[in-house]
Parts: sequence; C-alpha cells; structure tokens
Amino acid sequence: MHTEPTLIVRRAAAPAVADFPADLHPVLARLYAARHLVSAAALQNTLDRLEPPARLKGMEAAIALLVTMLEQGKHILIVADFDADGATSCALAVRALRLLGAAKVSYVVPNRFEYGYGLTPEIVQVAAQQQPDLIVTVDNGISSVEGVAAARALGIQVLVTDHHLPGSVLPEADAIVNPNQPGDSFLSKHLAGVGVIFYVMLALRARLRELGWFERRPLPEPNLAQLLDLVALGTVADVVPLDHCNRILVAQGLGRINQDQCCAGVRALLQMAGRAPGRLVATDLGFMLAPRLNAAGRLEDMSLGIACLLTDDAGAARSMAQRLDGLNRERRRIEAGMQAQALVALDALQLDARLPRGLCLFDAAWHQGVIGILASRIKDRTHRPVICFAPSSDTQIKGSARSVPGVHIRDALDAVATRHPQLLQKFGGHAMAAGLTLERRHLDAFQSAFAEEVARHLGEDDLRGRVVSDGVLEAQDLVLELAELLRAAGPWGQGFPPPLFDGQFELVERRIVGSIHLKMILRHPQGKELAAIAFNQTADQLLPGQRLHAAYRLDVNEYRGQRTLQLIVEHLTPVSAGFALP
Repeated sequence: MHTEPTLIVRRAAAPAVADFPADLHPVLARLYAARHLVSAAALQNTLDRLEPPARLKGMEAAIALLVTMLEQGKHILIVADFDADGATSCALAVRALRLLGAAKVSYVVPNRFEYGYGLTPEIVQVAAQQQPDLIVTVDNGISSVEGVAAARALGIQVLVTDHHLPGSVLPEADAIVNPNQPGDSFLSKHLAGVGVIFYVMLALRARLRELGWFERRPLPEPNLAQLLDLVALGTVADVVPLDHCNRILVAQGLGRINQDQCCAGVRALLQMAGRAPGRLVATDLGFMLAPRLNAAGRLEDMSLGIACLLTDDAGAARSMAQRLDGLNRERRRIEAGMQAQALVALDALQLDARLPRGLCLFDAAWHQGVIGILASRIKDRTHRPVICFAPSSDTQIKGSARSVPGVHIRDALDAVATRHPQLLQKFGGHAMAAGLTLERRHLDAFQSAFAEEVARHLGEDDLRGRVVSDGVLEAQDLVLELAELLRAAGPWGQGFPPPLFDGQFELVERRIVGSIHLKMILRHPQGKELAAIAFNQTADQLLPGQRLHAAYRLDVNEYRGQRTLQLIVEHLTPVSAGFALP
C-alpha cells in the first residue's frame, strides 16, 4: 500500500529557563526541556510527589460509602471493563479491599460479545444475582446512566470510579470519582482507571487509619504500594498520557516489578513473554504483557485475566498465563488476516490519493475483539483517524476508533452526534481512542459525517505522517552509557515520547535477518561506525555506500551476556531521494 513520504521535524526545546541539577547529562536536559519539564521537582518520581486524593471530586462521598460497607460487613461487588486497564483495576480493587478488611468482595466483568461495555441494565441483572449491597465500577460507569438507575431501583448502591470523558448527563450514582467530571480540581486529568481506583483505596486506608480501624480489628495496616505493579501495567496498557502523576505511578510500579516484588500473575506473564525482572522498561509492559492480558477480553472473557492477577499460587498463575499467551497468538492470527483484507480493499479501490480524512472500514466477517488493534494499524499506515467496524447483531455494528494528533476522537464523535442525532446510538472514549455503536444502515451517512468533521481539524500536511525528532547526536554521544542513561530516565510513553534522534549516515553493510528485518552498519559523518537494525523493513533499494537519513532510537543490545550499543532505526530514506528537514 502506498503512503506519502514521512516528514521529520525537529522538536523544539521549551523556551523557559530550566532549573535542572548541574550534573544532569546535557542530552537528557535537552530532552526534558523539549517535553516541557523545567525543574528538578518535575524529575522526581517519588510517591510523596503524588497529588493528594482529597483533590478528586466525590472522594469524600466515596470514602464515607466504603467505610459504611466495611463497618457493617456488607457485600461489595466490582464491575470491571474488559481490557487490561479494567482487569488491573478490578484486581487492585479486590486485593485492596480484602487487605483493608472488607467482609465480602466479588467481581463481575461483562463479556463484550454478550453485554457490551459498562454497567448496562443487563449486567446489573447479572450482578443482582449475587445480592451485593454496593456496586463499584472500575474503568467504566461514567456513561452508564441507565445501568446506575437500574441498580439503584433494585436497592443496590453504586460508586462509579472511572476516567473516561463524561457525557452531558451524569449517572445518579451514590458517589462518582472521576478526574474528568465537571468541577473536579485534580490537576492530573490523565489517570487511567487503575490510577483512579488506586487513589480511592489510598483515601480509604487513610480514613480507616483515622477511625482506628486497624487497631480495633486487629488488622495490620497494609502497604498499598505492593499494588503498584498493577497500577503501572494498567496505566501503560491504556496508553494514557504520562504526565507527572502517571510517570510517578509507572516508575514506582516498574521499580517493584524489577525488584521481583510483583504479583504471581505479572511474574507469570513476564515468563511467557521471555522477560525477567531487573531491566524492564515501560514499553515492555505495553508490548509484552498488555497484549497477553488483553487477549482474554478480546477473544473470550476477561475473567481469565483478572483471575491470573488475583491468584497468589505460582502454578495457577503460570497455567493461566499460558492460556492467555495462546489466546494472544490466536488474536495475532485473526488480526493479520483482517489487516490483509483491509489493505487489499484500500489498494483495490485506488483511494490512496483521495482517502477521506476520517476513514471508516467494515467487514461482516471481522471480529469485534480485534477491530481496535486493526484500526490502530491502519491509522499508522494512512496517518489519519480510522474507525473499524464489525457486526454486533443482524442490524447493528460496533466500531473501534483510533486517532492521530490534532483530532480528539471522542469530541469528534460528539460533534457528529450533535449535528446528526439519528446516526450514533452510543459512544465514549478518550482523545486518541473511542468506541461506538450504530445501525448498519447508517454506516454510509456516518462515514460522510465523520470524514467531514475530521476535515475541520486536519490539513494536507497533517496527513503526511510526521515524525518528531529530538535532533542530531554528535559522535561522542553515540555510546552505550547514554543509551543506558536514556533507558533509565523514563518512564517514556504516550504524551512523554521516548527519545528519537535523526541524522545522516553512510550505509556500510546491510543484510536481512529473520526474513523481514534489516541489519546494518552505519557510519556517522565523524567516522564512527554503529550497529543498527530496522524491524519489519527490508529496504531492498538501499546499497552500501549510499547516504541515508535515519530517525533512530539509542538502544541496548543484550546478546550472550554482552551489552552493546545499537540504533533502532524507525525511518530510513536515501538522501538522494530529496529527503530534507523543513
């Protein structure tokens, strides 16, 4: 499939004067400034730097409700989402409440194919069979107006904990904790669902401490930091922006995982991924663990993933992790077939030069659980927002949307729904990802309305797939020590992008490894030769002696106990092709 040339632009450092430690490496200082960090305090990822839970609106009502449940020995039921954020949120809530002395805690996770997303009236009926006194939603609920009403009509109290953007009407829950609800003063608006419920549990422990709860039981006061492995995994998996609050949570959770202070399920998932605690970074959680956990919710039922995170039995965790790994392999097989179909369809239509700026794709054979990943893959190839649809009934289709910088996808869907109220049955999500449901007969009309809305925000230059670079590195900086320093300087991720540099090199050697990867020796203009690899690229047109413009990351290659510098090349273009910075 043809795509337009990638355009590399240089990332500008923040104009403010930075107050960094004098011994901070100048390249790292440059990277931090370009990401708008200008003080030493912003670099400190310690737990005492977290915002206080009391700033979250609704926290007081939530804690009063939970304290009553604990003091009266009531039954608390967690209703979770079916993705990795939902699974970690659920496991954290169950573990924390048990540690805090709750008499009875259980959970329900909707099967996406039977009940759909959130606290629906149908899942309330399922939950009601367990006779809970309180339903606590995690990573969902802010749009569950009908479900909350159904629960309260049955005499079940409801605490909503969520992070998704609310609609125009909030559910009439007994309490709502969501940093994105109107009137909330919590500075970090990017907490994942697992971050929200972690904050609720921190506040609950503080109140119980004030009440002398632990002395009266007697019950040891738990160290909730032991749950930060779940917080880190869910936060990275949900691809929320890593603002300072989330960087602290991820850094602390990663630290515990690397010290092998993690639950049996996380340890087993690492083993299935062939990774060991010690030198893990945030991307390992996102690319190694999250897909295996998500596979349960995509293809079967996320109850398996939650059970894996809840067990303390290493053998049971290993067995469940093996099943999750098998589901993930099946997910990859299904996704590969769907992606091939989608790309063939686009090529056959010869639409490359005139693709709508907001792209909608549908196939009656597509799998609901994989359309989100498919949308992400097509978005990366076409550099525009993509919604992939799969049938959910004879008349309805469900869509999963992925966006690009410049288009807040949830707001775009809201704008479409406002102008065309008959098209969308329901929708929700974030800036970069969303879900929606509509009648199949409305797909063409929705496609036109969506493309029109996206065109309001994206110009032609935005469709070129820009890559933002942190600039050129001198030969003396292309060393293993800097690669190690950058690796440890994160966590890097969404909204706090990992360092990407660019520059010109001479191609000295090239060979294909693993059938699809390009292994190279590149020569820096100052004469230094460097090992490099470009994954999933063969670049058959490149010949030794050519000058290349590369966008690359510094990486540490570990092989047979040796650690060496390697460039991970993400974009590669011959200089003779006219590739240049603007």
